[in-house]
Amino acid sequence: MTLQDLYLTLLVGGTVLLASIAAARTAHRVGLPSLLLFLAVGVIVGEDVIGLHFDDAQLAQALGTAALAVILVEGGLTSEWADVRRLLLPAGVLATVGVAVSVLVTASGAHWLLGMNWHLSLLLGAIVSSTDAAAVFAVLRSLPLPQKVAGLLEAESGFNDAPAVILVLVLSMADVPGPAHIAGQVVYELVVGGLLGLAIGRLGAAALRHIALPATGLYPLAIVGFGIVAFAAAGAAHASGYLAAYLAGLVLGNAQLPHRAATRSFAEGVGWLAQIGLFVMLGLLVDPSELPAAIGPAVAVGLVLLLAARPLSVLACLLPFRVPWREQGFISWAGLRGAVPIVLATFPIVEGLSGARDLLNIVFVLVVIFTVVQGPSLPVAARLLRLTRRGALREIQVEAAPLDVLDADLLTVSIPAGSRLHGVAIFELRLPPPTAVTLIVRDGATTVPSHDTVLRAGDELLLITTPKVRQAAERRLRAVGRRGKLARWLGEHGDPETSQQTGS
Repeated sequence: MTLQDLYLTLLVGGTVLLASIAAARTAHRVGLPSLLLFLAVGVIVGEDVIGLHFDDAQLAQALGTAALAVILVEGGLTSEWADVRRLLLPAGVLATVGVAVSVLVTASGAHWLLGMNWHLSLLLGAIVSSTDAAAVFAVLRSLPLPQKVAGLLEAESGFNDAPAVILVLVLSMADVPGPAHIAGQVVYELVVGGLLGLAIGRLGAAALRHIALPATGLYPLAIVGFGIVAFAAAGAAHASGYLAAYLAGLVLGNAQLPHRAATRSFAEGVGWLAQIGLFVMLGLLVDPSELPAAIGPAVAVGLVLLLAARPLSVLACLLPFRVPWREQGFISWAGLRGAVPIVLATFPIVEGLSGARDLLNIVFVLVVIFTVVQGPSLPVAARLLRLTRRGALREIQVEAAPLDVLDADLLTVSIPAGSRLHGVAIFELRLPPPTAVTLIVRDGATTVPSHDTVLRAGDELLLITTPKVRQAAERRLRAVGRRGKLARWLGEHGDPETSQQTGS
């Protein structure tokens, strides 16, 4: 590749990225899931419109798998363990038994309605059985739902990719093994993948607590890196990398590590980039001229999935947990499909299975049509089922010391022996507002000072100030440290010298 080719590639890539970001804003304003417009960008850029040629299913599978790993790591990092912990059992049942029920019901519908053979019918049922983590995270986190409902849907979408992938891989083989072999493979991949994800997540959390990295920006990279390592390690062990990636992210995201706000922001940005790249690539992969023929089969299979397979799987899985009918109804309707089924549809193409290209077209059209139907209707469904009210308050977000967001600086001050700060009361410092002394560490004990607290030699002070007045606050502290509380009258203004007692 020449430099000119590189410039052209970057120009096209950057333009597509910016167009996708604009599409995300448009989708948010009109209430549509962003994935639809990302897919549209890919179709427009493709060979039937603008002319960019891309039909490498194997490359799409590899890149799609990597993108899904990043999305699942981001989903784990931004999930609250307190919400997920009490829902692990019902979410796990939905992600395993629910997937099995969905596959059987959808396959039966495809076989009887479309005349597909049982092999392709079961494969199609497995491809569309998994709810999509990216779509669920993006849509549900903007709705003021009960924590139980939102947490259950998020946990299910994080867990159910693994069983769906295993089934698709097995059913894509020319010689499909027996049910006992499939069940054993599922159990092995889920158990080993889960254990590896938890172990690497805890190892990463322990390492980052005890290792001080030289730059703040390295913490988000390290945390996301541990999630990717968990995915790759599980894959190398022939276990579920998707489950490992989600669990590693969940552990790391709830481990009270430094710079959590920066880490979450970075993870969300990387997750958006993965989503944009994934959906645009999948839009490029399909041939628009072949899609009209897939509309009828896609609608038929989608109706079976939406009106029969999903409700029956939710009923079978959640009835023993006594989940109220209204919540079961919303969970049934909120089983969004997205990138995962389209990526899974590339697996049988790579394996050279007959009829695989038709499956890809059916799945693509199904995802587009039913995302248009389900996505914008979720707020209405939640209100009709009385799970939320118009204007209801969303859960507040509490974060640990995001000083960069507050546009504030944190200063520490040590008062050495002989300093004239000894014996000065807080109010006598006359620090420039809005500077405030927020904490004093004295003899190993921490106290919150009052207006008239007197400072002592050996104290460690914690101050909050703003960038605009930081230098003035430092000069005032140095001045009082040299000449006492009357420093200004004595002509001392705290200009920097070779030694100073403040730092940040």
